[in-house]
Amino acid sequence: MAHAAPGPRTAGRRPGTIRLFSDRTHGIAKLAVPVVLGLVYGYWAAANARYGGPITGWNFLFGLLTGLVFAGLCAVLMNIAPKLRREAHAVLWGAFSGIAIGFLVNQSHTSVLRSAALGLATAAGVSAFLFYRYYTHEDAKGRRVE
Repeated sequence: MAHAAPGPRTAGRRPGTIRLFSDRTHGIAKLAVPVVLGLVYGYWAAANARYGGPITGWNFLFGLLTGLVFAGLCAVLMNIAPKLRREAHAVLWGAFSGIAIGFLVNQSHTSVLRSAALGLATAAGVSAFLFYRYYTHEDAKGRRVE
């Protein structure tokens, strides 16, 4: 009885991963995701900062710069974080999300203690969740298997 011969492995993929989209689509998404998230974040920060008032030039500039910084940091983290160990990977994303949420809460004219508490709670929750996810998706030697 004849069996099919195994196909050649591609160099860019990890064994066991399923790729629904082409490498070109993943490359575009790697650029588009931080840009879209930065636009949403910048608009959200500008809306919180104006507190229901009219949109001004300074408010628009604030939202644009906030979104640009957020998108830049998000793109850097998307490239650097997967190369780190699971603990540092989880803590880095947790710190990023905690700082982002704390800044948004601070723009809505609440107390600094409230924004710090919500930022710390977000950072702790995201770090714990991501550590669990990375820990359960690795083999005994620490290599990611998905």
